[in-house]
Amino acid sequence: MKATIVESVIGIFGFDENEKIVEKILFLKDAEKIANVLGRIQSGEVTDEIIELIKKLQANGYETFAFESEALAMEAHRKLGVEVEIEKPSKAGENLRKNLGKIAVEAKLVKKPEDVHELIHQVSVALTRVAVRRAAEKRDLLIIQAIQALDDLDKTLNLFAGRVREWYGLYFPELSNLVDKHETYLKLVANLGWRSNFTIENLEKEGLPKGKVQAIVNSAQTSMGADIDDKDRKQIQELCTNTFELYKMRHALEEYIDVITGEIAPNIKDLVGASLGARLISIAGSLQNLAKMPASTIQVLGAEKALFRALRTGAKPPKHGIIFQHPAIHQAQRWQRGKIARALAGKIAISARIDAFTGKYAGEELKKGFEERATEIMEKYKNPPRRGEDMWEKQATPPRRERRGGR
Repeated sequence: MKATIVESVIGIFGFDENEKIVEKILFLKDAEKIANVLGRIQSGEVTDEIIELIKKLQANGYETFAFESEALAMEAHRKLGVEVEIEKPSKAGENLRKNLGKIAVEAKLVKKPEDVHELIHQVSVALTRVAVRRAAEKRDLLIIQAIQALDDLDKTLNLFAGRVREWYGLYFPELSNLVDKHETYLKLVANLGWRSNFTIENLEKEGLPKGKVQAIVNSAQTSMGADIDDKDRKQIQELCTNTFELYKMRHALEEYIDVITGEIAPNIKDLVGASLGARLISIAGSLQNLAKMPASTIQVLGAEKALFRALRTGAKPPKHGIIFQHPAIHQAQRWQRGKIARALAGKIAISARIDAFTGKYAGEELKKGFEERATEIMEKYKNPPRRGEDMWEKQATPPRRERRGGR
């Protein structure tokens, strides 16, 4: 015999082949608990209530069980070993939903059929709350927030570092040209301040190379900068100190991104690194979204404006997006980058699918395969293609047709 199992806000029901209720498991009037059970059932989980109902139906001689959810049916077959069918929607389910108020009154869950609408509303609100909570618990969303915080921090650091360079440049303008790295510049200004403190001994303590040290010392001794007061120096150094603390925060955030990316997407991390992997997940919106994308889309992620402009105007389309940050691409020759980007995008697509759906580890194998392919491309295409061989090369503009005489 076959029984149809249908869930609702008042309980889980088992119907016979004539759409009559033969067994049921009723819920208590607790919207939060009902929402929790229904949410798990909707995600394909065989809950204790369903197991209890199936056992009761089996005791009555039922051997086959029909479900409206394919995922729930497959899970019941795997977990309980029962024969299952899929009816979407089932006649029993339609009858239950039409007569839910009447059935709830007969089960003494409500006094009037209209009261069930209030229960449905409460459970719907609770289900929405549970869905939002589960979405917020997704670990890949933490990666997205972390990498966006890192980008915001970089913008802030560049802004403050630029301001310090201009401000301190009034006193020691030559230092800005001699020290390129913002973090080192801020450290020197915060720790040394006066030009007279820029000595060989002090600069070597800050970890600068010897060649750079001598150049800075010479510039400090012959600087053309204006003199400033002690209160001016203190204000600049305070700004440097506070900005330098932001660099410490940035390093801590980078370490956090490295750890969490390794937990959630280990294959992507080993293939392209934690930072680039996190940016790909952020642009895609989630790890699952990235896993569902074809390699051709991943290849141009981050270059959407250029892609749409090319489609609209017929201009040269982009060969790569954010994956240009990978050393194998940006260090390659211009004519090799498109092919290497295509190879990398294919490996990223495989890595994302493994991380999202299987959880297995294949990072080393994928990385090795990409490196071999990149090496093969660089060896095969050592020389730039001739003008006619490059399909993306712009054709020579034909000469204008000369006008014929006068007006």
